[in-house]
Amino acid sequence: MLLAIDLGNTNIKYGVFDGENLVASFRVSSRISRTADEYGSVLVGLLADRGIKKTDIDGIIFSSVIPALNYTICHMCEFFFGIQPLMIGPGVKTGLNVKAENPREVGADIIVNSVSAFNKYGGPIVVIDFGTATTFDVISEKCDLKGVVIAPGIKTSLEGLATKTAQLPMVELDAPKTVIGKNTKHCMQAGIIFGFAGLVENILKKIKKELGVSEIKVVATGGLGEIIAREVKEINVVDRTLTLDGLRYIYELNK
Repeated sequence: MLLAIDLGNTNIKYGVFDGENLVASFRVSSRISRTADEYGSVLVGLLADRGIKKTDIDGIIFSSVIPALNYTICHMCEFFFGIQPLMIGPGVKTGLNVKAENPREVGADIIVNSVSAFNKYGGPIVVIDFGTATTFDVISEKCDLKGVVIAPGIKTSLEGLATKTAQLPMVELDAPKTVIGKNTKHCMQAGIIFGFAGLVENILKKIKKELGVSEIKVVATGGLGEIIAREVKEINVVDRTLTLDGLRYIYELNK
């Protein structure tokens, strides 16, 4: 079995593949203060709950956007599973041609999502990842990463409102029935959800204009993708396992 690890700014997502089938997935918070022993103990317990033994894992791949945690995760993999993981980075075959001024600046999550989207849905395509940041990855019909747009994340923006103001609370992220709010909760929900829907629509409009196309496939991923997709008709599909599937594909490509 293959263990795929997506190390993000807020959460670490684990996926276990038996061949091409995702048989288990877990999510834990990513904290720099945690040790390899802490991460490993939690992961082994989660695997055991699904009937998966440490010895069932014969390969590990991971992508990371937190360099300070890379050694911790590598050490965890080697100590608990006896496996040196394949880490997404320079020298790893992906099949993606990165058209950036400095390809080393492009995040591993963007690389993996772009590879996954192209192989699952073809190109040209735009991947929108609704995570700690909201990223738009633009991939051509030849699997070229033409460029990226980075905007604030939805939860990041909400947390900024709640922590930087005296009377605005954290609210549930869900679309209200009307855009004009009658109470604080609905006012904030309308501003966040409908505001980000407008941001997505406008950026997609500008991407299509810059590419000289009238239509383009759009796939959303990340925890809040489904909420925004209900408001933005240009989003064709929501794929919550896009990153994990991309890690599996890259592992097979390099194996």
